[in-house]
Amino acid sequence: MTVPGQAWRWIFTAALLAPGAAHSQPQPRGITPLDADWQFRKADTPGWQAVTLPHSADTGDAGASGAVGAADTRGAGAQPYRGLLHYRRVLDLPAKPQAGRRHYLEFDGAMLVTEVRVNGRDAGRHAGGFARFRFDVTPLLKPGRNDIEVSVDNAPDANVAPLGGDYTMCGGLYRPARLVSTADVHFDMLDYGGPGVYFRAGGVTPERAALAWTARVANDRAAPVRATVTTRLRDAGRRVVATARRTVTLPPRSVTAVALDSVLAAPRLWQGVRDPYLYTSEAEVSVANGKGAGPAAGAASTPSRTLDRLSFQAGIRDIRLDPDRGLLLNGAPYSVHGVNVHQTSLPGKGPAVSDADIDADYRILADLGVTGLRYAHYQHPQRAYELADRYGWLVWTEVPLTASVSGSAAFQANSVQQLRELIRQNSNHPSVLAWGLGNEIYQVDAASARVLALLQRMAHKEDGSRPTAYANCCAPIDGPQASHTDAVGSNVYYGWYDGEFADLGPFLDRNRARRPGTALSVSEYGAGGSALQQEDPPRRPKPDARWHPEQYQALYHEAAWPQLAARPWLWANFIWVGFDFPSAGRNEGDSPGFNDKGLVSFDRRVKKDAYYWYQANWSSRPMAHIASRRLTQRQAAEVEVKVYSNQASASLRVNGVELGQQPVTGRMARWQVRLAEGANRIEVAAGSAADSVEWHYSPQR
Repeated sequence: MTVPGQAWRWIFTAALLAPGAAHSQPQPRGITPLDADWQFRKADTPGWQAVTLPHSADTGDAGASGAVGAADTRGAGAQPYRGLLHYRRVLDLPAKPQAGRRHYLEFDGAMLVTEVRVNGRDAGRHAGGFARFRFDVTPLLKPGRNDIEVSVDNAPDANVAPLGGDYTMCGGLYRPARLVSTADVHFDMLDYGGPGVYFRAGGVTPERAALAWTARVANDRAAPVRATVTTRLRDAGRRVVATARRTVTLPPRSVTAVALDSVLAAPRLWQGVRDPYLYTSEAEVSVANGKGAGPAAGAASTPSRTLDRLSFQAGIRDIRLDPDRGLLLNGAPYSVHGVNVHQTSLPGKGPAVSDADIDADYRILADLGVTGLRYAHYQHPQRAYELADRYGWLVWTEVPLTASVSGSAAFQANSVQQLRELIRQNSNHPSVLAWGLGNEIYQVDAASARVLALLQRMAHKEDGSRPTAYANCCAPIDGPQASHTDAVGSNVYYGWYDGEFADLGPFLDRNRARRPGTALSVSEYGAGGSALQQEDPPRRPKPDARWHPEQYQALYHEAAWPQLAARPWLWANFIWVGFDFPSAGRNEGDSPGFNDKGLVSFDRRVKKDAYYWYQANWSSRPMAHIASRRLTQRQAAEVEVKVYSNQASASLRVNGVELGQQPVTGRMARWQVRLAEGANRIEVAAGSAADSVEWHYSPQR
């Protein structure tokens, strides 16, 4: 539908631009959401549609005509729109804006190449679909009406990663946007989307930790400024436990990196899921009140005025990868087990989800008992990293070099840009374990070698405190693609795409023999499974076929996990994948356009049997789950009842009759049962946990 122009106006009356405030002390930083009152259309579609951010063109709620319709239950599983999208809105500013302020448009993510114009003038261009980016629009804004136009091009671009990959790329302004206002002396807003203040803890022991901050301070004034940068660390009780302060002269129209350091005695360490303790790091830049224009300003006795302030959560921990002992967290071996996840994507929304949606996904993962995640195959929203910090999960996060790369100078430059964005936006998170530099790059040539070698150098230059990793598939562990990074993971699917279940362990042992000095992990393993497709006992399905019974997926994982758990030298093991997700090129399982290897269905309504198998192995909360529960119509009287549990024993009752107690061995208990004709009530109890199902037996006549 077409919206009249007046309907997309928005009056900007926030204090950050309030008139008549020139002689009052402004807030150091103002943040105003810009999620409402947008208009949207596809380049090949006439007429504008009213939308709210986050917004994706591929949610199932907008057809080619732009009309609003009902989304199907899957949403983003169809072929995505890989073309140009247009957004626009009006920003009304007061007639007398406050002097000495800078204003930035900030986008948390847009797919894939974004160009912004303000009042018909170019504000900037950003290439990359997953990172936060900002444009300085100070010289483009004016009192009164301001027209904001955003073009987002989701067409494949040979110069922008990713060039390929087994996941659907949905176009649009699919993450929130905002206007950020600062003073004209402030922490750097144009540092690859990063916060401008970076925290590190080194030499970490239970007795002490050396703290270091780097604060990038921008002086947008025409004259030097004498400024004081102060950093503090507060504990969870808001008490200041460490402080650093430095006074510097900031050259005009430039950015200065200010280094500060302190020591924290007896730190409370971030201990993963056991104790994910978080401090708060604060930073502020100030000048002498009424001064700030020259080197003599800012004497200690002069009252100061804070020009910018920010804070973020920080954890103090030491992480090392050992080829023989696996991952060491604060000096002790620590089991990292979990799932790969794509950014949250939901029916009717695609990737244009809320923080509440992400929170819901992470509660499901917390109930599963994960201790780590691999963020496939690109930078995830900040909410995801913040939650990982709080839950105590260790995260492998990576740049979107999947399947293919280009040797062009433009592609290399874009890859470096996306790596810098990933590191600068996320290096403050204690959950971040490793920087991933690539996933399953199939071409073994000089171009891919150049790109991987370049990214390895840049990653260490940006952050020498974390290892790099590569997810290797379909090539030797000591081959060219797997030889650039500090650590290597294997994407391996024995018993699904090839081989047998029992091949996994010997494969890993051979890898270790070939790379004895390299820290190794399993970056992907898994099998497809549909809760709508039931077969017990299951035949082995064909991966590219439309029949993926849930029971086979469970058998795959029952065989895989003991082989992985028996090899503690692996520094991490990540299932492929946590949730079913859109993959437009697939035509398999119960629905085309989806990868169904998730432990949880795309709509989050079904936790498959394999989910509970891992919950039995990973969670300490008492649980019991009857497997093959959705095969409710039975044609054989003799059946096996299989129960997953983390308790010592379990007891079974069928149709009210006690059938005895069985020990839980290898997280499973089994009974052979004869069903009565008609409805059968199956009940299990294990410690304080219980579960029940109803199966119907109809003999074949």
